[in-house]
Amino acid sequence: MKRISILVLILCACFVSVAWGEQLTCPARTPWGQFHRHNMQRRNPCEKVLNVNNVGSLHRKWSYRTGGGVRSAPAVVNGVVYVSSFDGNLYALDARTGAKRWSYSGDFGNCGSTCWTTPSAAVANGVVYVGSFDNNVYALNGSTGAKLWSYTTGNGVDSSPAVANGVVYVGSRDGNVYALDARTGAKLWSYTTGDYVESSPAVANGVVYVGSNDLNVYALDASTGALLWSYATGDWVYSSPAVANGVVYVGSWNFNMYGLNADTGALLWSYPTGYETVSSPAVANGVVYVGSDADHNVYALNADTGAKLWNYPTGYYVGSSPAVANGVVYVGSADDNVYALDARTGAKLWSYTTGGAVDSPPAVANGMVYVGSDDGKVYAFGLN
Repeated sequence: MKRISILVLILCACFVSVAWGEQLTCPARTPWGQFHRHNMQRRNPCEKVLNVNNVGSLHRKWSYRTGGGVRSAPAVVNGVVYVSSFDGNLYALDARTGAKRWSYSGDFGNCGSTCWTTPSAAVANGVVYVGSFDNNVYALNGSTGAKLWSYTTGNGVDSSPAVANGVVYVGSRDGNVYALDARTGAKLWSYTTGDYVESSPAVANGVVYVGSNDLNVYALDASTGALLWSYATGDWVYSSPAVANGVVYVGSWNFNMYGLNADTGALLWSYPTGYETVSSPAVANGVVYVGSDADHNVYALNADTGAKLWNYPTGYYVGSSPAVANGVVYVGSADDNVYALDARTGAKLWSYTTGGAVDSPPAVANGMVYVGSDDGKVYAFGLN
């Protein structure tokens, strides 16, 4: 009987790992290495410290002041938080203390009023990849900040890179989606859309999914850049897609959230969010979580049907992209707050008021929540 019980536990563990799209075991220090995290769904199934019962006890562990607003999504890898600021710098901060390890000066925030977010970094194999408004994509040594290579596009890059199978995928305001060799920066291919590509690519099952301000969502072959399908939403697609269980979830400025068939691009459902959707969705346990601008809400939608499960009204627009971990949804709002909501009910479990709008998408790793604010600070929250 004991052997049977052990076998059942092993089978259950394998099933959960496959369902989450994660490795079978979680590392001691779980990374949040890129905007989507590596499951393309903005969730961390390895988070075991914070939960619905204790998240109300979160308090500020540290904050680090930069020289400008922080709207980028923090990347957290090997005890370091990487985040860019409107002051033009990319920072590497100690995840435990907030002490600066290094900074790299580029043009990571000089986009004026057209900037919803500053470029977010992706970290893979000890290298930090990040776009800049000086038209470049940079690869930096994660330990020292030394430049390894740069690739020049035809315009500013505020799309957040996705790194998969040794390739960096990123959009540019020159209208192209690029695939670059992660080791050398050499261009492998590019695909031209009809307008800015500020959406951050999601890579799943050999396909790159990305939005464009030419009003379309694209599916491209990850190896060649060949167009597989496109879907016209009718307005800008700044939101970055999330991919789960054969469905692409993405928002549009035409006030809708979409569920599209990942293989064909066929519309499965749409839900009217009430205003432009620049927030990128998180997907967990059959639910899509996304913020909306003018109606100030965070929405939870059934991933299969698009039916609304709940909404939580904040005090102002929600451009921040939610993060989900262990039954809790973390999201910022332009009402200056970062929130923790019960993923099942939408009930508020915790909030913290910063000194500015919170458009930064939170990252959750190893019992800590990291987020930026327009007050120029990066915040870290944890338990006692």
